Amino acid sequence: MTEVRRANPPPAWLDHLVLAATTLADGIAFVAETTGATPQPGGKHVAMGTHNALLRLGERVYLEIIAIDPDGAKPPRPRWFDLDDIALQSELTERPQLVAWVARATDIERSAASCPIPLGTITPMARGDYRWRITIPDDGRRPATGIVPTLIQWDVPMHPADRLPTSGVSIAQVAAAHADPASVRTALAALGLADAVQVTYDRYPRLAALLRTPRGLVTL
Repeated sequence: MTEVRRANPPPAWLDHLVLAATTLADGIAFVAETTGATPQPGGKHVAMGTHNALLRLGERVYLEIIAIDPDGAKPPRPRWFDLDDIALQSELTERPQLVAWVARATDIERSAASCPIPLGTITPMARGDYRWRITIPDDGRRPATGIVPTLIQWDVPMHPADRLPTSGVSIAQVAAAHADPASVRTALAALGLADAVQVTYDRYPRLAALLRTPRGLVTL
């Protein structure tokens, strides 16, 4: 029998972590209190009815704090990252939480097609002088409840982290738990991200990031 060799996946890297909050002000205050570093204003995602703030975590990696924009129009489609989910919004009233992570792709079409877990439609987005393409499920649900990443490909030379001040915060480790860790690990390997997140078993999905901060090691 002829051995079938799989093509190596296109390179991909952790681009940013996504922390959701009931309001952007709550999310900023939570991150500032937890890490000792204050996120910077980001902008609005008009098509998604959300807005954000950003905290640099290193070279071309950052933390995105995201919330529904109360001044924005409700989009005709579900918002990304499950932000329209009533159960998630109820959890966020207790405290902001890490809900997803985004991986930077070099060939987003090929990477998305190679993933055995559907990542959604590749959608062009723009804000100011930034241009990017990102995978967004039509129903707004996070792939594997946020354990499998959203993919992004920046179509301009600059990156949001390039313009952020040094925060003194960096990633020590990203870990997750899932009821079917084998399928998640397979998806991560197909994306070239097998070593990006440590995935173990738990009945309920969880995503956590251990950060080095001015206040010591903290977990989001």
